[in-house]
Amino acid sequence: MPHAIDTHLGPRWIDNKSILITGGSGSFGRAFVSSLLRSSSPKRLIVFSRDEMKQFEMAQELSDHDASGCLRFFIGDVRDLGRLELAMREVDIVVHAAAMKIVPAAEYNPFECILTNVHGAENVVKASLANKVRHVIALSTDKAVSPINLYGASKLASDKIMIAANNISGDIGTRFSVVRYGNVVRSRGSIIPFFEKLIKQGATSLPITDLRMTRFWITLDQGVEFVLSCLTSMRGGEIFIPKIPSIRIVDLASTMAPNLPHSIVGIRPGEKLHEAMITEDDSRTTLDLGDRYVICPPVHGYGPNRGGQLSEALVALGAKAVPDRFYYSSDLNEQWLDCNGIAALLSETA
Repeated sequence: MPHAIDTHLGPRWIDNKSILITGGSGSFGRAFVSSLLRSSSPKRLIVFSRDEMKQFEMAQELSDHDASGCLRFFIGDVRDLGRLELAMREVDIVVHAAAMKIVPAAEYNPFECILTNVHGAENVVKASLANKVRHVIALSTDKAVSPINLYGASKLASDKIMIAANNISGDIGTRFSVVRYGNVVRSRGSIIPFFEKLIKQGATSLPITDLRMTRFWITLDQGVEFVLSCLTSMRGGEIFIPKIPSIRIVDLASTMAPNLPHSIVGIRPGEKLHEAMITEDDSRTTLDLGDRYVICPPVHGYGPNRGGQLSEALVALGAKAVPDRFYYSSDLNEQWLDCNGIAALLSETA
């Protein structure tokens, strides 16, 4: 099947463009900025975040790689529309990665979660339109699909805001799309650093919430590459979803500490047994592009038959409709990492 994504454009498409990344001093932002400094020549590469210490450390780490002097650091919060508007002046591309991500923290601090994840997304849209940014791509999560916790619900709202923003861009021409993927290997606050800490402290067992639990799995570098490839091909209104493997959490624990028993502690509030990235209802507008899926916007979306036109364009490039009642979840995935695959991935990302 012909590939429907113009990945051959690669990061060189970024050359001479000004890019701003919200939450740019976080795990994804650091990897994204490092990748662009290695592989392209942006005019400006703006890190927008609220943590001055992380920005200071990032500037020190990347100083030797910024030969052209394109790197900029802006202290700011996506809750602050005025600051976003100032930071986005003459920006061509925005990658929106800022979010409040820790599930228990969001449950305990719901007002703060909504301010950052929902109103923050709204501010990114408004600032992008005010500055006539060309492309905006927002990072989402599998937890936004049929959410059962506030973090997932807030990211679902953020996704809806981003896709609907295409309805109001008009002659400004800004295009908004979303990238959705699963758990990132070794990201801050995730299960691998947690298990590593317990093992280092001499734990006598590893806690498992449920022996059946599964998760989608992707490395940070794979996430960066996927976002870049989606930027080269986005037309506006798409939700891009990579085809990535699943793991069983019990296999992860056994790989990391084969001699330690497991203690079953039960699923935490707001936690799912399995995660999904495409629901049966979403599948009606979902296309298979070989290495990824794309959920197209509704036919009645922005412009006359805009969603239908996008689907037709992708089908013309070789995309195919997914099967009837298709459901993409971590337990029904066709790709799996066994203990050997998990071990290889852990070694690769160490």
